[in-house]
Amino acid sequence: MRPIAVHTQRIATTVLWTLAGLTIGVLLFIIGFVLVRGLPHITLEFLTAAPRSMGREGGVFPIIVGTICVAGLAILIAGPVGVLTAIYLTEYTRPSRLTAVIRFGADCLAGIPSIIFGLFGFVFFVIRLGMGPSILAGALTLSLMVLPTIIRTSEEAIRAVPLSYRDVSYGLGSTRWQMVMRVVIRSALPGIGTGIILSLGRSISETAAVMLTAGSALNLPRSAYDSVRTLALHFYILSREGISMEKAYATAAVLVLSILGINLLAYWIMRRFIARVT
Repeated sequence: MRPIAVHTQRIATTVLWTLAGLTIGVLLFIIGFVLVRGLPHITLEFLTAAPRSMGREGGVFPIIVGTICVAGLAILIAGPVGVLTAIYLTEYTRPSRLTAVIRFGADCLAGIPSIIFGLFGFVFFVIRLGMGPSILAGALTLSLMVLPTIIRTSEEAIRAVPLSYRDVSYGLGSTRWQMVMRVVIRSALPGIGTGIILSLGRSISETAAVMLTAGSALNLPRSAYDSVRTLALHFYILSREGISMEKAYATAAVLVLSILGINLLAYWIMRRFIARVT
């Protein structure tokens, strides 16, 4: 290799490592800042008690339950629809204007601001369908918001499966559905799981869309038609209105730890699955 090429390679490597380190450093700084401010205020009472005085006192237990209900239901709705759509686009149809329109629509939806989804959910689910501010209205809105991410990540994961896997499966007498479910999906599951995890994290941390559709009640929900407040929305309200910065930082710390815990657990499950099937 010529000296100029070697010098250029070293510069490019240094720049890439510097940018990667800078990105990781910023991320660690933000997480550390939130945890240092919030962890001292997290107690057993804070995690198990209901908020009082508009959140100035008490805890966040009903808010944690509301976050789990809204985000979990959104993924339960969007996950199967997104994965099945990706399967249809990759395995059951050929490139055409229809598939191009579907992909273009998914890309456009992925770039729409969350407040627009919130306005749509408020007009359609809350008012038009009469659901009111509720878990169901918030979950349906979030499912529409994360659906493009699940579709595109699942589609790319399925396309990454080698064609030889499909040929061998057909050669053994499998039907197309058996080939898709037993070969393609099993091989693409890590990529599909990554898209679902990203969507779950976005659902948990969403504020604008939830504020307009799920409401802001501080009580423990009893049904899917009850109004709830999520952790991200609770943090926003506490900090914006200056109710209690200590409770706001504690709520943010719980939110950050929850997302980190979900990501670590999901990646551990996927690694176990990959080790089992390989």
